[in-house]
Amino acid sequence: MKVPFLDLVTPHVELEEELIEVVREALHSARFIGGPPLEGLESEFAAFCRSKHCVGVGSGTDALRFALIAAGIGRDDAVITVSHTFIATAEAISQTGAMPEFVDIEPDSYNIDPVALVRYLEEECDSHEGQLISRRSGKRVRAIVPVHLYGQMIDVDSVMEIAARYNLLVIEDACQAHGAEYFSTRQNAWVRAGSVGHAAAFSFYPGKNLGACGEAGAVTTGDDEIARCVRMLRDHGQVEKYYHDIEGYNGRLDAIQAGFLRVKLKHLEEWNRKRQEVADRYRELLGEIEGITLPSQPGWSRHVYHLYVIRHPERQRLAEHLKEKGIDTGLHYPLPVHLQDAYRRLGYGPGDLPVTEKVAGEILSLPMFPGLTAAQQEFIAGSIQEFLLAAKA
Repeated sequence: MKVPFLDLVTPHVELEEELIEVVREALHSARFIGGPPLEGLESEFAAFCRSKHCVGVGSGTDALRFALIAAGIGRDDAVITVSHTFIATAEAISQTGAMPEFVDIEPDSYNIDPVALVRYLEEECDSHEGQLISRRSGKRVRAIVPVHLYGQMIDVDSVMEIAARYNLLVIEDACQAHGAEYFSTRQNAWVRAGSVGHAAAFSFYPGKNLGACGEAGAVTTGDDEIARCVRMLRDHGQVEKYYHDIEGYNGRLDAIQAGFLRVKLKHLEEWNRKRQEVADRYRELLGEIEGITLPSQPGWSRHVYHLYVIRHPERQRLAEHLKEKGIDTGLHYPLPVHLQDAYRRLGYGPGDLPVTEKVAGEILSLPMFPGLTAAQQEFIAGSIQEFLLAAKA
């Protein structure tokens, strides 16, 4: 049996006529940038995220960079994030001129560890004239970029309480968390990714839970000024054509991609529900197998399983065994950002983030998509069991 890591063909074939109609409408109207498709997507995705504003942009990286700039982050600032993430999280910070500084993750959720965050703020920063100054960079600590990794939200109440205590902005990296939810005891309600920080960044890369047929992204925010600034930043700093209040970028979301996303957004709740069913089935099939660690899902979390990530000390050998069986897997992510050559200048080294480094050496992403069948999952589980029994023998 061949089991792909991700099936991007089936949903597009199923929606083919609606997607072609989006292209046909663009060809007949010649509206390729902005217009009703983009405005419709922004309104509908803002409602989906329970946020006041949504601003469509060219990619998830654009979304995070523009959100940070619009929030006032720049070259005098340090921004706290995690190293167990795709490098775009750090790129967006450093491309504003700010300095990314890393804290460790929780060993079960793989999200930012509130205890490590407080330790960093109290032990690695000095207070000067009411501001926190990083001893590592000498820059003022202004913001946190927590990553809702793999489709599960961070411990929102803890992180937001810490941010309020230290007067820090929170810009969510929600690029893997479309529709993920957290039960906030502070609000006595379920809150959705994209609605809890000062702003949030989403990626619509094709493999996401909500993916375009190319590059696309969005910023959500409840802040009128951040939304206004992001709209200018994505379009060369214009408030109206040829009148530029600030120096901006070309970071627009084109109308065809916006139209594709509107078609798919109608199905996102159902796709997420099917992902959760796939995760439940994995838990039933793999839960009694000794030697692997399954994803955690505390009671306050509604995980949307962009990825289904297990852990095993012999991760590479397990991946090779599954490949021989015809099962595709992924690594998200094998080398933490703080150890990448691109960020060697920051001065981090092995041992600085022990949980992150241990997790990076053990994780393995199993096939995960809404159409994954029970038979395919049984084959995957049986192949994992076979590997573990052979290794034990």
